[in-house]
Amino acid sequence: MSAFLGPLDLRLWGPGRWVLLRDFSYQSDLLGRVITVPEGFITDLASVPRLPLAYLITGNRFPACAVIHDYLYQHPDFEDRTLADGLLYEATGVATPLYGIERETEIIRRLAWAGVRVGGWWPWMRNEKRAATLNPIW
Repeated sequence: MSAFLGPLDLRLWGPGRWVLLRDFSYQSDLLGRVITVPEGFITDLASVPRLPLAYLITGNRFPACAVIHDYLYQHPDFEDRTLADGLLYEATGVATPLYGIERETEIIRRLAWAGVRVGGWWPWMRNEKRAATLNPIW
């Protein structure tokens, strides 16, 4: 069963960037394994375009899911964008109240998934440059 395995612990790391203060793990049924994002990982969370309606509906939501999704988009060994986007859809449907992570409604989940399918190609195509900017260890 998919689940977040601990709390998300972030600190602001410059304009629009956040740094993970401890490892953050997610058990994915879709991938059939645990994904652990390492302490020190830098993310911009969900990069929702600042279009009024899109941002109003999905902006500043599901940061835990966004960290996992960003990690997969940046990791050099992960090569399946469709799977990464599917994992975002899966994770937005997982609630872990113990860690303050809430399940999103079906409409928000579908909008988030559609957004990354439509707009995610740009960060995916410049994966190496983006990863080098945000996480130069890769």
